[in-house]
Amino acid sequence: MKTQCLFYTLATTVIFAFTSCLNAESSGLEKPESPIQKKEKKYKPSAKKQKKKISLIKKNKVAPVITASVKEKEEPKEKKIVPPSPNMVLLNVFAKNLKNYAIQNHYSTKYCFLIDMSMPSGSNRFFVYDLEKGIVVNSALVAHGSCNEAFRSQPKFSNGINTSCTSLGKYKVGELYNGKYGKSFRLYGLDNSNNTAYKRRVVIHGYDCVPDKEIYPTVLCNSFGCPMVSHTFFGKLSQIIGKSDKPILLWIFS
Repeated sequence: MKTQCLFYTLATTVIFAFTSCLNAESSGLEKPESPIQKKEKKYKPSAKKQKKKISLIKKNKVAPVITASVKEKEEPKEKKIVPPSPNMVLLNVFAKNLKNYAIQNHYSTKYCFLIDMSMPSGSNRFFVYDLEKGIVVNSALVAHGSCNEAFRSQPKFSNGINTSCTSLGKYKVGELYNGKYGKSFRLYGLDNSNNTAYKRRVVIHGYDCVPDKEIYPTVLCNSFGCPMVSHTFFGKLSQIIGKSDKPILLWIFS
């Protein structure tokens, strides 16, 4: 009897223990965590913190600096070709001599005209000089004679009839008339180097091939020996000559 009771008690204990284990497994109870697992879980950031960290990295991200390993060659800038400046010392000397000549021979002492044929034809070399103020008040392009050649980039000088060359020397600017090239001013040579100017019909006139602005280093068209200017500049000369009570002097030199 005692033996049966003992057996019954043991059987009941075993069944209860077995049932308790089954209930524990079915209830989803986890095994106790190891110290290492606890440490990893402690330092593992939450999803919210990770998102915030990524956004901060993007916000503070610095764009990489790109440096060229080989410096690019800069394109050479085109140099602006500047026409030569007039020789003011030379102009002042010729103007002073012309003023003295004007005083002695009853010409205008207000203005005179100077042409420096030593300058390139594409640069301004016809100068309106104010004798009272001692300054250049205007300048423009002027053509030289072709000397009966197809074209001459550099002037050649002659006083010969039918040579179509420019003649050096002092001139008296004469009357206005309508000629082959429209309105023109007759010129009278005052020196032995240009005393055939009237016979050669050397005059101041305007022509289409002479522009209003400098074209240096390009060369200018040729004339048949006349100091040929642009139509615009001819108009300016006409105003000065028309207002003068005495004849104006012109000096062509080189």
